[in-house]
Amino acid sequence: MRAVVLRRYGGPETLAVEEAPDPVPGAGQVLVEVEVAGITFVETQLRADRGPRRVELPAVLGNGVAGTVRATGDGVDPSIVGTRVVSTLGGLGGYAELAVADAGDLLPIPGDLSPEVAVALLADGRTALGLVSAAAPAPGEWVLVEAAGGGVGSLLVQLARRAGARVAGAAGSAAKRELAASLGAELTVDYTDPGWTRIVREATGGLDVVFDGVGGEIGAAAQGLLKDGGRLSVYGMAGGPMTTPDPRVTPVPWPATDLRELARQALALASAGQLRPVIGATYPLESAARAHAAIEARTITGKSLLRPARPRTGRGAPTGV
Repeated sequence: MRAVVLRRYGGPETLAVEEAPDPVPGAGQVLVEVEVAGITFVETQLRADRGPRRVELPAVLGNGVAGTVRATGDGVDPSIVGTRVVSTLGGLGGYAELAVADAGDLLPIPGDLSPEVAVALLADGRTALGLVSAAAPAPGEWVLVEAAGGGVGSLLVQLARRAGARVAGAAGSAAKRELAASLGAELTVDYTDPGWTRIVREATGGLDVVFDGVGGEIGAAAQGLLKDGGRLSVYGMAGGPMTTPDPRVTPVPWPATDLRELARQALALASAGQLRPVIGATYPLESAARAHAAIEARTITGKSLLRPARPRTGRGAPTGV
């Protein structure tokens, strides 16, 4: 099979397509022919050795894939062969034509959804649903979504609006702010503008909830916009150190909910037309380095994907890049 192999830490150029042995499913596992693989910002950090953990090299990055089951290991019902599924991989192995997944991690793809939509919702959908469930924005409350034009942020905007909240979307480009507005954000601001916090405070009178996936100076500034007792939901550090909750705000813990069930709920909402992942770019396997560079440059609106194989058709299939 072809796979994108990381042999040394560094910039996007360290990702190279190579011929690799076909993986073999062990007991309780299946072999998936990968149609689409997800790419996350965390994977760009792992590649550069700046992530929350270190991967042993050589490695094939990629935690989420959608495709078709082609073989099963011992203990797995062989009738599952031919099923369209989406699955996590335990952190590695997705940037390839074939991948091994634990059978217990598989989720069937609803028949009306494309594999692109399914994999875009696998990690981002469960994250957004879990965050909104825990923060519980109420009708009429003001919610700030940082990185509102990104994969998770664009879903948070939709889910907060679905809960009846009023949404302020913060993003660093006009295209991402326009996207946030099209998804229901009542107010959008450029958080690279030094005066962005004043605009938010004047428009909202203070925030009830902040979804902070950026951290650093932006996360600290957003926290300062919360009313006393307001809820701070911290889930990332794309722009600096993780935000430390101030004593006057209420930190939001992750809900005691199964991640697989959250992903299943996200797929069901998408199938019902109630949640739409924004897919900004879909790259061939050979362009994994270009995909990482674009994510790091923050030029992509929404989710970025890799396509090792030609996709099947289905409702919600993106046009791609």
